Amino acid sequence: MGKAVEITRQEASAAELRRLASKAQDGRVVRRLLGIAMLLEGKSRADAATASGMDRQTLCDWVHRYNADGVVGLTPRLIPGRPAALTSEQMAELKALVIEGPDVERDKVVRWRCADLRSVIATRYSVDVHERTVGKLLRRLGLTRLQPRPYHPKKDAAAQEEFKKKAA
Repeated sequence: MGKAVEITRQEASAAELRRLASKAQDGRVVRRLLGIAMLLEGKSRADAATASGMDRQTLCDWVHRYNADGVVGLTPRLIPGRPAALTSEQMAELKALVIEGPDVERDKVVRWRCADLRSVIATRYSVDVHERTVGKLLRRLGLTRLQPRPYHPKKDAAAQEEFKKKAA
C-alpha cells in the first residue's frame, strides 16, 4: 500500500471540514472536503477515497491542492477554452454591417443570410467559420433572425399607392 498522505494544513479540523461540506453548493467540493475530513479522522487513503467516490490517487492530488491553497483550492478551476474567432472590434464592425444591410450592387444579395455573412467574414477578417457559428455570433451581438421583408430597390411607392386606390 502507498505512503500515507500527509495533511500539512491544520487550520480546520475534520468537524469544521464536514460543516463546510454541508454548506457547499458544488457536489464536487463536498466530496473533496469529506474525503479530506476522513483522512484527518485517521481513515486510510483507500477507504476515504472509496467513501468519497474517487480514486486513491485523485484524493491524494486534492490533498496536495488543499495543502497548497486551503479550502479555496478544492474548488474547480475554470478552463479558459478556445479563444474567440473575432475580436471585439471585428464584432462591432460585423454588427454595423448587418444593421446597415447589404448593398445589392456590391454584395449581390438582397438580405444577409448566415452563408453570405460567412463569406464576408472570410474575406474581411481571414477567419473561416461555420454557418452555425455565424448564427451564434449574431445572437451574441443581440441580433435576431427576424428580418424585414426584402423589397426591390427599383420599387415605385407612388405606383403602389395608385394600385391600392384602384383596387379599393
